Amino acid sequence: MNTWLQVLTLDLAVAAGAAVVLILDAIGTVSGRALGWLTAGLLAAVLGASFVVDVSGTVPHGVYVSGDWVLFFKRVFLIAGMLAVLGSIDWLAERTPRRQAEYYALTLFSLTGMMVVPGARDWVLLLVAFELMGIPLYVLAAWAKTDGQPQDEKLGPEAGLKLFVTGAASSAFTIFGLGLVIGETGSTAISALPAQPTQLTFVGMLMVIAGLGFKLGAVPFHMWVPDTYQGAPTPFVAFLSVAPKAGGLAALSVVTLTGWSAHQGLWATAIAVIAAASMLVGNLFALPQTDVRRLLGFSGVAQIGYVLIALGAGSQEGVAMALFFIATYVFTNLGAFLVVHAAAQASGGHETVKLAGLSRRTPWLGASLLVFLLSLAGIPFVLGFWAKLFVFVAAWRAGLSGLVVLGVVVAVLGLFYYLTVARSTFMAEGHTAEPVRAPMGLKVSIAVCLAAVVGLGLWPRPLVDEANKAASSFLQKR
Repeated sequence: MNTWLQVLTLDLAVAAGAAVVLILDAIGTVSGRALGWLTAGLLAAVLGASFVVDVSGTVPHGVYVSGDWVLFFKRVFLIAGMLAVLGSIDWLAERTPRRQAEYYALTLFSLTGMMVVPGARDWVLLLVAFELMGIPLYVLAAWAKTDGQPQDEKLGPEAGLKLFVTGAASSAFTIFGLGLVIGETGSTAISALPAQPTQLTFVGMLMVIAGLGFKLGAVPFHMWVPDTYQGAPTPFVAFLSVAPKAGGLAALSVVTLTGWSAHQGLWATAIAVIAAASMLVGNLFALPQTDVRRLLGFSGVAQIGYVLIALGAGSQEGVAMALFFIATYVFTNLGAFLVVHAAAQASGGHETVKLAGLSRRTPWLGASLLVFLLSLAGIPFVLGFWAKLFVFVAAWRAGLSGLVVLGVVVAVLGLFYYLTVARSTFMAEGHTAEPVRAPMGLKVSIAVCLAAVVGLGLWPRPLVDEANKAASSFLQKR
């Protein structure tokens, strides 16, 4: 049996990395772009160590349990963090050259919280880890608070404020709900739910789900998504759009399938309603958007709806396909945002019309964006196609035929706005023929995302096997 230090090796390494980044910057040993490459290298090293170091086990009192389930999520978080840092290096060096260390450290602290969430089996630990994940994000969302001309509207502070207010509201919902649940059970263990929950316990459960729904950006808790995505720095939004959602999925899975697995009838209906509303609202509200960041924001709301379909199935196959979906979403959505960032840096805006002629200016960026959009739309045979197909199959086998039919219909609707962006990229005439010059870190990050979307799209079996292994481990140990 591993000691608790061994079980938390990867988490502690990331937290220590944040301290190292701040110390190196303070003493002037490493600074500038080198600090970003060092941070990305650190995350790559921790990711590599996850395949070598045995971190399975349980910490004292069973408040934290680690295994294949936790390891799957940790690798997703580490990959998302590494790619987001690579995509941020040159933007940070140009816009905030004196605050790069703080940006990287906050990202690492947020990652530390995310990595603890999947293994938490105690309400207090889950809540603390969730807040450690969220609080650095409030600061990062307002990072570009002075960007733009003096006369321009400053969207950075607004983005940070909206994320903070909704995040605080979600915490209040969660804590109030936990007060009802813990008061009923008399224990902070997530698994300690009475055999016959009272109405107060039921209300508490719904409030906890609502609090987690804010972090997921699911309807009706999605109001922060489009404005925050539009105002926050795009390299950070690339990270915000994927990693915290994976953390929210991990927390919701632990709560519903560990503590409340015997009471699926109490929460499955709520999950189904949220999933249906998210798919409808996300796809419908994305249609009229002209800012690509807002479009991808509402698209993300819809994508979370697909994930919740699989989670609502409550089966091992459903959980595995939810994991598979969120892993594919990391590569696809992060890659799309980084391409939009590269194009916006050259054209001066994030509107769809600013992407006009991108395929002729820089063919590889135009082709990459097209692949990412097709993956989000679920077109064969890129990675997103398998994600949607496997989710629908798992939900259909679980008897959720109505949600599957709705999901297929709105997925076809979503194809329209994705192709609107692709049409501007490939068919519209641009205002300039000057190539878009993406810096090295951004190129590497986009290339990794593209390789994953295409490669795993052609052969998804390795990722499917890992997701099945993680789901099996989770459901056996709950």
